[in-house]
Amino acid sequence: MKNSIPVNLEGKVILVTGGMGLIGKEISYSFLQQGAKVIFADLNLDSRDKYTDELEKNEIPKNNYLFLLLDITSESSCSDVIKSAVSKFGKLDVLINNAAIDAKFDKEGSSKINQSRFENYPIDLLRRSVEVNLTGTVIMTQVACKQMLKQGYGNIINVASTYSMVAPNQNLYDFGEGIQNFKPVDYIASKSFIPNFTRYIATFYANENIRCNAIVPHGIENNHPIDFKKNFGAMSPMGRMCEREELNGPFSFLASDASSYMTGSVLTVDGGWTAW
Repeated sequence: MKNSIPVNLEGKVILVTGGMGLIGKEISYSFLQQGAKVIFADLNLDSRDKYTDELEKNEIPKNNYLFLLLDITSESSCSDVIKSAVSKFGKLDVLINNAAIDAKFDKEGSSKINQSRFENYPIDLLRRSVEVNLTGTVIMTQVACKQMLKQGYGNIINVASTYSMVAPNQNLYDFGEGIQNFKPVDYIASKSFIPNFTRYIATFYANENIRCNAIVPHGIENNHPIDFKKNFGAMSPMGRMCEREELNGPFSFLASDASSYMTGSVLTVDGGWTAW
């Protein structure tokens, strides 16, 4: 009888787009704790120095991570990031397509939300989200696949959304203040392609030793207003939002060889939200 394959990330080289965001920083730190090499690739690296201090305090070796400026809508930027990652670490085991534009309802992001109803929603905002969330993800994946084909293997994890599987319940965004907020159409339109794009890449490269799966997170606690959390809890089977560290297990599993027979899968981590 063969031994089971453990969840082991020791020595894995993992590139995370949107690496300095909420999900990106959480899973990247978890990967580093497990012995992986991590590339934090992001359009905004303003907090890099402060975060480097945190990593050093937690005794994460400097040689195990790299910060790189990345614009996923630019093929040259994506190519430069892949080249820099391979130059430092010699390979690219895992790409995590995490970078995206999203209108979030936490205290940091609420001021950026466009409150227009669908019929009045600005098309320019839709085009911007499609350019980043859809086209940018395709560009980054193309460039990564070229490297993975050269080295003979690879693993891609796309970050989807419950709103790529079900429509948003707009009642979640009604806080009883006489002003109706809406989850805008740009995020739904641009994220809905992720599950089938995942299947496309998975089947296209299945015989070339490149896997592709997706994770569907939802409702990550990030200092949200109490009214939002009350609404969310009433609509969620588990009655609460996701704690960010609860994403680490699913991402680590898909990034490791323990998931070696999985490709084209969409792993839902949503507290049962899409089960209702």
